[in-house]
Amino acid sequence: MADGDLADLDVLYAAKLADFTPLRAQLAAEAKKRGDAETAKQITAARKPTTAAHVVNLLVLNDPAVRRRLTELGERLRAAHADMDGSQIRELTAQQRRLIDDLARIAFEEAELTEPTAALRDDVTATLGAAVADPEVAARLGRLTKAEQWSGFGEFGDTAIVFKPARSRKAEAEPVPPVDEPRDDRGAEQRRRHQQARAAVAAAERAKADADDALKELQSDLATARLRRDDARRRLKDAESALVAAEEAYEQAKQASRDAAAVVKEAKAHL
Repeated sequence: MADGDLADLDVLYAAKLADFTPLRAQLAAEAKKRGDAETAKQITAARKPTTAAHVVNLLVLNDPAVRRRLTELGERLRAAHADMDGSQIRELTAQQRRLIDDLARIAFEEAELTEPTAALRDDVTATLGAAVADPEVAARLGRLTKAEQWSGFGEFGDTAIVFKPARSRKAEAEPVPPVDEPRDDRGAEQRRRHQQARAAVAAAERAKADADDALKELQSDLATARLRRDDARRRLKDAESALVAAEEAYEQAKQASRDAAAVVKEAKAHL
């Protein structure tokens, strides 16, 4: 798609949702009029975004640096997980949450949504989080048609590569040096005991290598488990907040329905 065509799509996806459909028809007609049938076809095929997708698209189209910030943070997080650097993971995860909170706030302001619902807020933050975790999602920012959800667990929880180093066999590979034939019975006994001691040392070294490998595996599993626990706590807290908000909205709607019914009844009585 040419730069001019990209500009048409930028205009389309930056427009208000209420204007999306008529503007799409207008832009497609203009493309046909200038003889660009392929562009007209692509514009016509553009799907109207959901509210959450529109909010994120608008944020990115108004500030192209948003995509770069999300992508760079994702690269740093993936590197930290690959290195199994727990302190760096915790620091970058905290940065991710702050960045997403800030971007979500800006996005709602630019979309002129002063009181977004809990569900909408969750969809927007989940989409921004997916852009951090998945470069393909980041590449689609500005053209999203629906909210995105990272298929892994939280902030790279399941995507963290749990490295399990190959078991060291250095101790096993070290051959026991050959021994000379004993010159007498006493020498033979001493050499036999020495050989047994060396064999015991080799076995102990192998056991230590196995224990070290297991420790490394468990350290990686522990770091991943802690990340999952922290993410689960955050999700639970968010879900509880969303539940409270939904219950309050439901009660308000019930009361509004009762009030409306009373007004109707009173009006009928006057008739």
